[in-house]
Amino acid sequence: MKSKLLVVSVIILIASASVASVSMAFGAARAGDWITNYRIEDAATGRLIVDTAANVQGGSIIDGAQLKVTVTISVPTSAPSTMLSLSTAMSRMTSKDHYWEHDTTDGYSLGAYNPNAQTISFSQAAGVLTIACYGVATGKVTQQVGSVTLHKAVPISLVSLKDPSNTILDEVKLNITDSAIDEYNTLLAAKQQRLAELSSSGVATGYVDVYQNIVTQSQAVAGQGLTDAAIAMLESLNVTNEPAGAVMQNLFLPLVVVFAVIAGLFGFLFMRIRGKVSYYRLVIEDQIKDLEGLTLRASKIDRTISSSLASVEDRLKRLVGM
Repeated sequence: MKSKLLVVSVIILIASASVASVSMAFGAARAGDWITNYRIEDAATGRLIVDTAANVQGGSIIDGAQLKVTVTISVPTSAPSTMLSLSTAMSRMTSKDHYWEHDTTDGYSLGAYNPNAQTISFSQAAGVLTIACYGVATGKVTQQVGSVTLHKAVPISLVSLKDPSNTILDEVKLNITDSAIDEYNTLLAAKQQRLAELSSSGVATGYVDVYQNIVTQSQAVAGQGLTDAAIAMLESLNVTNEPAGAVMQNLFLPLVVVFAVIAGLFGFLFMRIRGKVSYYRLVIEDQIKDLEGLTLRASKIDRTISSSLASVEDRLKRLVGM
């Protein structure tokens, strides 16, 4: 009986540790020559977000957005024995009972495929395929680490084309953001435009250097996920009348030092946060090792408890990527 209580206690302890840990994984975008054009629309409102054919770029994808992604794929050669596949990382829309809609007017044959599946396969045939994918883009953009809120854009593969070995030939991969990241990006674009205007308007060179320095440091801070701090740095540049003389220029030079210190402090804070995450990971990995031995011993006492422990062990391994 005591052994069973011990095992149950360990389950509760490890489950609590898994909830407290933080996962921070971000991918990189890919590019290729198969998907020649793509168009992304808000499926709920019809708002155009991206259209490469019309050179419409820069629209943001908010976490939870319902999307319609239409891709044009140019297949260069025929290989009837080769099966290509299209997949999406988006989840199913409640208002749609399928993911895929094929515009058959393109003359491309997909054969028999299941439009309700996240992944569909078809025989490689030379031609141009136009197909739309519906889904919900989700990702954990905001993370709370202690008293600090991190805003990190999360990449998502909206549509990916793969060969039979599951290698990505081409894909449409964009970032999921939130309102804070969008606010920063909008503010950054405005400040960069203003910086270009200042550089050619006779404003004191020192002030322009300060302006450039703060914009650059805000990008570094935003890259660490401290978006709120980055926004505050850019908002400090809201000056009604920029200095035009050397005397006023010298009054603004100390700001370079001030913001350099602020950026350094944010960097130090971020490294401490990363250190805590690494520490939690090491602790969990040690618990997994202990759990493996405990699961083996528990199997000799009670198979039900042993199965529960194995389930917790698998969940923890997935959490830390083991």
